[in-house]
This record gives sequence, C-alpha cells and structure tokens, in this order.
Amino acid sequence: MVRNATNRSTRRGFLRTVGGATAGLFAAGPVTAQSGGGETHTVTMATDRGSFYYDPVGLHVEPGDTVEWVNESGQHSATAYTQNNPRYDGSRRIPEAAESWDSGVFEEQGATFSYTFEEPGTYDYYCIPHKTLGMVGRIVCGSPGGPAEESALPESDTPRGVMPPSDTIVEEGSLEWPYVPTTNHGGPPMLFWSSVGVVGLTSAYLFSVYDRSSGRYEELDLPDDE
Repeated sequence: MVRNATNRSTRRGFLRTVGGATAGLFAAGPVTAQSGGGETHTVTMATDRGSFYYDPVGLHVEPGDTVEWVNESGQHSATAYTQNNPRYDGSRRIPEAAESWDSGVFEEQGATFSYTFEEPGTYDYYCIPHKTLGMVGRIVCGSPGGPAEESALPESDTPRGVMPPSDTIVEEGSLEWPYVPTTNHGGPPMLFWSSVGVVGLTSAYLFSVYDRSSGRYEELDLPDDE
C-alpha cells in the first residue's frame, strides 16, 4: 500500500511538472519554426540575341537577406569583385568584412547559386565569360558604402549607363535590365522627342521666313470696283 501511494504521489508530481511547463510555454506564446534568415530575392542570368545580363541589374536587400541567382539561358557566373576571383585583378568592390563568392560558370539551364548578405554596403559582381561585354550587377545591402563607392568600374567592364547608382537602387528597390539612367530632362526618350520638337519648330520658322520673303503675301494691286 505504501508503495502504491508513493507511485501515485510520484505520478502526481510528474503531471504537475509537465502541466506547469506546458502552461509556461503557452503563456509565452506559440512556438514557430524559425527560417534562420530574411527574405530571398531572385536574380536571373540570361543571354538574349547577343545581350548578356543580370535581371534585376540593381537590387536592394537588408542584412540577413539571401540572393539566389538562376541561370535562365547561356553560360554565366555570379562572381564578386575580389582579387582572388577569376579574370579580375583590380581593387576589391565589396565591403571589407564581407566574404567573397564565386558561383563558377553555369552551363545548364536552371542552375542556381545563393549568397546571404550580412555586412551593409555596396556589392559589385560580374559574369566571368561576359564581364568585358558589360554583364555586371550591383547589390546594396542596407545602405551604400565600402570600396565600390570609392571609384568607378573600368569602362571596359561597364558600358556607359549599365551600372545603376547605389542611391537609385536604394530608392527603387529593384532595377530591371536594361537600366537607362534618367535625368531632370526625362532621359533618352524625352530627349528624343524634345529634339524632334526643336527640329520641327526650327524648320517651321525657316519655312515661314522663306515663304514671307517670296512675296506671296504682298497686297495685290486690284482694280477698283466700278
């Protein structure tokens, strides 16, 4: 009998302990699985009729976010501008405390590579086979900063107008390829139509001057009515 009472007491103590722990868990709120990071962004790598590009070419992320590059077509890589990577012997263009990366050249469609951004700053990267053809990209983690902001990329790596400014990337969040810089005059499309308008007005004015000088509009000497 004593043994049974002891067992019942032991069971009661166990249940009270488990019940108290369970109540404590619910009091603290539901337990959810942790993903271990921030958002995941996708950048495609593509070849299209002689163009080689990343899309988006400019992307803003937050510390802890991951970028996944997906090879949509062609043979490409996603490679950080650091001295230890292939086909690059210039200065570092990612934050000093950030780890370098190199996906290697993908030959198969659908191949992917991921990198998690931890250090704030500006990250420039390139495609090993197509760097000199302008296939470069920029990612700003948090706010712009670091070596990439201290000097411009060589023109051989970046045709004019391809690499977006960091401030624009932060403002827009994501910039599709091809990136065409805009200014207060409205960018290339507005410049085109403005030039057409200027040419048209100038031509109209010159024709008007010529037309008036031809004498077509001088008052005719008509006979008086009888």
